[in-house]
Amino acid sequence: MIYSIMLLLIVVVYGYFILRFAFGIGKVPYFTTQYQSPKTAFSIIVPFRNETKVLPDLLLSLSQINYPRELFEIIFMDDDSTDGFQFGTYNFDFKVLKNIRKSNSPKKDAIEIAVQHAKNEWIVTTDADCLVPENWLKTLDAFIREHNVEMIAGPVTYYTNDEFLQHFQLLEIMSLQGATMGSFGISKPFMCNGANFAYTKNLFEKLMGFAGCNHISSGDDVFLLQKTIQSHEFGISKIGYLKNHDFLVLTQPCFSWKSLLHQRIRWASKTSAYKSFFAKSVAIAVFLGNLAIVVGLVFCFFGIIPFWDWYLIFTLKIIADFVLQFKTGKFIQPRQIRFYVLSTLLYPFFSVGVALFSLKGNYEWKPR
Repeated sequence: MIYSIMLLLIVVVYGYFILRFAFGIGKVPYFTTQYQSPKTAFSIIVPFRNETKVLPDLLLSLSQINYPRELFEIIFMDDDSTDGFQFGTYNFDFKVLKNIRKSNSPKKDAIEIAVQHAKNEWIVTTDADCLVPENWLKTLDAFIREHNVEMIAGPVTYYTNDEFLQHFQLLEIMSLQGATMGSFGISKPFMCNGANFAYTKNLFEKLMGFAGCNHISSGDDVFLLQKTIQSHEFGISKIGYLKNHDFLVLTQPCFSWKSLLHQRIRWASKTSAYKSFFAKSVAIAVFLGNLAIVVGLVFCFFGIIPFWDWYLIFTLKIIADFVLQFKTGKFIQPRQIRFYVLSTLLYPFFSVGVALFSLKGNYEWKPR
């Protein structure tokens, strides 16, 4: 009985955080505006390495942006690619620069170099495997006009086919995006996505870029967000979340379980370096909540707790997750998610496995 109560309490704490984020989603207003003549100039930064398969799609979406060409430039940062991709001629101003690795994080190095070469005050980052919407910059410009901010986070989701692996990731990113959006709604932002992220050069330079966190290979987005929150000059009042379908960036999921596992280990490995107590609390609660499900099932097999106790605990977790995913889906509006039950059953085991592997800090990425 005592073990059942302990596992139940852990899931209740987990559910508290998840439902708090679900509540926060409704507190983030949908951005609507009367568009004016654009005036904000942007420098879009795209770090890449061996992205021949996806760069043509990104370039096509960038060429279709509905924004004056004289008001944005694109800086592609090549991190030692060996695939021989050749940029053609496009209807926008762009340049391709070679990355110079100075730290354990090539992506952070690439962004820092690009910011130094950027001619515009507003920096926007995205990834090579993304598709940006037609009114991406137009919507961002309108938001900047109406809000006194120096950093803006935006939504990201996957474009998928009918495979189980991709729908598994779609369900996961729904939870991640829900937690991101909800954290802004309760004024506790702790996470964002560099595939759709904007900030001023002034902010980046005054915070000394990624100094203090460039020994960690990932987290160019999260650590800059947390540095901004903790700074006396900027703080949370200078950060906004742009909730609008015209600012929703699409990105590719992983195409194999191995690449998914390594990507998630890379993401999880930065958690220990979080400066935010709230962020660490959420990470611990999520890990323990999923661990409770895994441990509970093992306890069932050995007769330590009744199956129906585990079933009740798992049901409570699923309900909390569903509320968050449902509220997120009302905004992101993904295509019909398939394999929902199977993905929900598998996820706690996948999540715990990722967390345990991340303790070693070993993973492969593109490939390094």
